[in-house]
Amino acid sequence: MRIAMLGTGVVGRALAVELARRGDDVVMGTRDPAGPPADELAALLDEHPGVSLAAFPDAVDGAELVMLAVGGLHAIDVVAGIGDDALDGLVIIDVSNPLDFSAGFPPTLSVCNTSSLGEQVQAAVPSARVVKALNTVNVEVMVDPTSVGAGDHDLIICGNDADAKSEVASFLRERFGWESIIDLGDITAARGTEMYLALWLRMLAALGTSRFNIRIVK
Repeated sequence: MRIAMLGTGVVGRALAVELARRGDDVVMGTRDPAGPPADELAALLDEHPGVSLAAFPDAVDGAELVMLAVGGLHAIDVVAGIGDDALDGLVIIDVSNPLDFSAGFPPTLSVCNTSSLGEQVQAAVPSARVVKALNTVNVEVMVDPTSVGAGDHDLIICGNDADAKSEVASFLRERFGWESIIDLGDITAARGTEMYLALWLRMLAALGTSRFNIRIVK
């Protein structure tokens, strides 16, 4: 599968490498392929021939799936800059969170309660099919749920398009091994999954590790 990975940070790199390792053709999108990220990514690109680098619009050209893994404060600018026409019909897995570190740590949310970044991404590119997923776990857990340790745990997704959510659930099971995936409903549920980050960050501090997740018991 040809996957556009929008973002070259820690999350984008880890996802790109794991997907390439599993046989996917991954194009990492960045603002300027000739800029500083290209130098930083040179070793990664050499080591993983299934990963390449391109400008954001070029990365999505011919993509079968898009993953949005940029910093939350830049997510809307990135998808709006690519344009609705270029993303028409494509599934976008929105991994981003609206974390604002301008006042230090722990960060606040740049949007919450009455909206969410997931909703804003969908509104910016209404012809795309946005599915919020993977934003409730750290990147090591995203690509390897077994890194948490013994026991089952859950991944939460949401989005407006039922078929897109089914495709994403199958993709996450096949590529990363996620077994329990809970669909919370339409994209407005991203308000809850993004606001969960406030609790996640406190648990990170208390537990001393980012390799944890939740299990829903009923």
